[in-house]
Amino acid sequence: MLVLLPPSEGKASSGRGAPLKPESLSLPGLAAAREAVLGELVDLCAGDEDKAREVLGLSEGLRGEVAKNAALRTAATRPAGEVYTGVLYDALGLASLDAAAKRRAARSLLVFSGLWGAVRVTDRIPSYRCSMGVRLPALGALGTHWRGPMAEALPEAAGTGLVLDLRSAAYAAAWKPKGEVAGRTATVRVLHAPTRKVVSHFNKATKGRMVRSLLAAGIAPAGPAELVEALRELGYEVEAEAPAKAGQAWALDVLVTEVH
Repeated sequence: MLVLLPPSEGKASSGRGAPLKPESLSLPGLAAAREAVLGELVDLCAGDEDKAREVLGLSEGLRGEVAKNAALRTAATRPAGEVYTGVLYDALGLASLDAAAKRRAARSLLVFSGLWGAVRVTDRIPSYRCSMGVRLPALGALGTHWRGPMAEALPEAAGTGLVLDLRSAAYAAAWKPKGEVAGRTATVRVLHAPTRKVVSHFNKATKGRMVRSLLAAGIAPAGPAELVEALRELGYEVEAEAPAKAGQAWALDVLVTEVH
């Protein structure tokens, strides 16, 4: 099972680990594309601070993020699973999983990123600010920049099992599973059961809890149909239909009664 996650906008401080070693990151096929983004981002943020804030869409109160980006090559690192914070990651609670579940998380979770493309939760990275929606002056839109490299690297990472896609739209644009991989991919919406409306905050929390439940139970569904069955056994209310055509992803709706 491969679980595709969005990053968090907010991130923990870089910690005290050794500086970034780009060659140590997972998915080495993304190395050249990573270096291109990293190089331009560092140069941008080491130069005109106001221009950098404008490009990155940062408010005056986030001015310190520019200096953080300028120091990315020398900043301390920590595992990506500790860097990313926020509602989904709080609900996922990687730190409190038992040892076996942590090993499953290390194998299964892939976090998409405007800067790194995608990283495993065990990859050591510094704290940074660069969303997939950014358009760098030279490279252009990051979503477009990543499509080619992702199309080369991600099918191999997807292996032969289920791909559970929990990314937001901006990050989903960087790689869309196709063909046989798409047929074993499941996307998830979280709906308020009484109204059938998409929920926002609780959407992230529910997705985090859902992934935690699968990891803690040691369940690795072989495909979307098996995922539906597993989630129902874990107590989730799920609605799903097989796609009408081959090569299309399954769309799952997880229904919740409380929105908070």
